[in-house]
Amino acid sequence: MSEKLNCALDGFIHGYIDKAEAGLVIAYDEDFPSRCIVAAATDGENVLWQPVLQTENNHFDNVQSALDLTLNTEYTAFFTRYWSDHLHASAPDGELTLLQVWNQDDFERLQQNLIGHVLMKRRLKQPETLFFALTDQEDIIISVENTTGNVVVEQVGKRPHRTLAPSLAEFLGSLVPNPSAAA
Repeated sequence: MSEKLNCALDGFIHGYIDKAEAGLVIAYDEDFPSRCIVAAATDGENVLWQPVLQTENNHFDNVQSALDLTLNTEYTAFFTRYWSDHLHASAPDGELTLLQVWNQDDFERLQQNLIGHVLMKRRLKQPETLFFALTDQEDIIISVENTTGNVVVEQVGKRPHRTLAPSLAEFLGSLVPNPSAAA
């Protein structure tokens, strides 16, 4: 299943890079380094970057152990394939931002936030969801339902209210990369 996700994510990333006519630019932060940075820069200077495949053996074992939960394999593949800044996209229902991890510290912060999110869902007696994207509407996120793999829309703290796709791979395939939204 994660092979489909890898293909869908690779296709999206390649389309994203291709659409960034002037290249992908970010303000360099010497306190938050990443293998994504293409050239040397000084703090605060705009620098080119691009998503790069992770070579580390990152995993969510500690999250799964802490929550006594097996996470959806597409979800874990989504966050362990690339180092990247967040990626902007157009979806049939509007604009969104795919969350990504910039470096190892960012990956660890994602895991902590995910544990907090799942614990909140349990406390509210709601289905466990795994967030991966933000919309342009405050408090509306896009998540994967852990048990079904469905991609859903939910308001933070509420039950999912709409299904967008039966899988993360299929959802990614419906997106149009929009790097100009980052500017």
